[in-house]
Amino acid sequence: MNAITTPRMGFGLGSRLSFMMFLQYAIWGAWLPLLYPFLRNYRKFSDGDIGWMFMAGGVGAIFGPFIAGQVADRWFNTEKYLGLSHIVGAVLVWFMADISSFWGFLSIAVVYSMIYTPTLALTNSLAFHHMPDRDRDFGKVRVWGTIGWVVVGIGIGQWLLYQYTPEGADAAQKTAEQAIGMHDAFRLSAVLGVLMGVYCFFLPRTPPQRGEQKFAVAETLKEVRRNPLLMLFLIAVPVSMIHQFYFVYTSQFLGAYQNEAGATAEAINKVLGVGGGGLMTIGQMTEILVLAMIPLVAAKWSRKTLLLIGLCAYALRMFLFSQVQWLHVDLGIPELATLIAGVSLHGLCFGCFIFVAFMVVDEETTKDVKATAQNLFNLVIVGIGIVAGSLVAGYIGEWATHAVMEGGSPVIGGDGNPVMAKDWSQLFSVPMYAALACLALMLVFYPRHQRGT
Repeated sequence: MNAITTPRMGFGLGSRLSFMMFLQYAIWGAWLPLLYPFLRNYRKFSDGDIGWMFMAGGVGAIFGPFIAGQVADRWFNTEKYLGLSHIVGAVLVWFMADISSFWGFLSIAVVYSMIYTPTLALTNSLAFHHMPDRDRDFGKVRVWGTIGWVVVGIGIGQWLLYQYTPEGADAAQKTAEQAIGMHDAFRLSAVLGVLMGVYCFFLPRTPPQRGEQKFAVAETLKEVRRNPLLMLFLIAVPVSMIHQFYFVYTSQFLGAYQNEAGATAEAINKVLGVGGGGLMTIGQMTEILVLAMIPLVAAKWSRKTLLLIGLCAYALRMFLFSQVQWLHVDLGIPELATLIAGVSLHGLCFGCFIFVAFMVVDEETTKDVKATAQNLFNLVIVGIGIVAGSLVAGYIGEWATHAVMEGGSPVIGGDGNPVMAKDWSQLFSVPMYAALACLALMLVFYPRHQRGT
């Protein structure tokens, strides 16, 4: 199909699908970038415990193909399933703000992920079902999900700046107060979830499809056993783990620089807010640009080329984060400039790998199992990869945490214990080398030509 031979997507349909994507990702973007500093600085959980919390987000993607995909592909209208899921999820995320115990928070997080995470793939599936031309139309619709993430990220950052950042306080006091205010991010997510749930009942009707087999998962697994899907599913696990390092640690990494004195930092804070989440939206802004370009290059560049660009961006981003001090001391590059450059690469990471990967999954599967195939890929990239990546990131975070030394002796804090700090160079070097390994594997084993290029 191409833009010449297929009909144009009407403004009404495009607007409805775009607003669906806006709300879908605003719900998630309100709290996910702030989860690590909230749990670390306010709830006082260890990195290992926080790794388990982030792992909970992958549980829903693991069960998604067997629950949400089966229901949407065989039994229940997709839009109705989405509506019910988001309303129930809104209730759960509201309570997450006030739960202080490890097991309590982990339990609610697991249940919430089982309800929310499958909706990510189902909104893709619903959009694909109604679009006249996937290559031409999906980028224009999906970009509104990124806009939703940016809007709530900056909004929460501004809220933390003006409501939870005391004037004249030092960096440690600012960080502590901002962490307390991050519970409001969960409240905002819940309100947006109710709005999304109601809105879903007014989306275009998307009934289940009749397939050759009663259980859509069995039929989908047959299609995944051949390339390029096989290679894509396999490489998605380590890529997802690398992606998770970014979301676990970056807000804390950036927030520390934002709370330091400096005219440049203060100017950025006034625009993007504090806490790290607002600054991370620069990545979503570049994501908008990349997604806007996908329709222009999808018909000209092979899917392999786009996927390789995404992997290069992953490796370069982690290099910049791990070497921010070396680049500043030896080359004179301002630290904030390096951080912004690293965050900006998120657009290529997401757009050229994850976004294109979902396109490949849709292209390479038959019509009656597309929702299940999307959820099955979610199982890999937002399920298995997130579970493994979260746990590994937690342990790597503890491994890269050392006592602060002064004059050859550890600095002792007010509580009588050594002051601990992360070696960010050591931490981010791990996903950097992993990204380079994925790049080599994709270059060698992924087929150059396939359907859809």
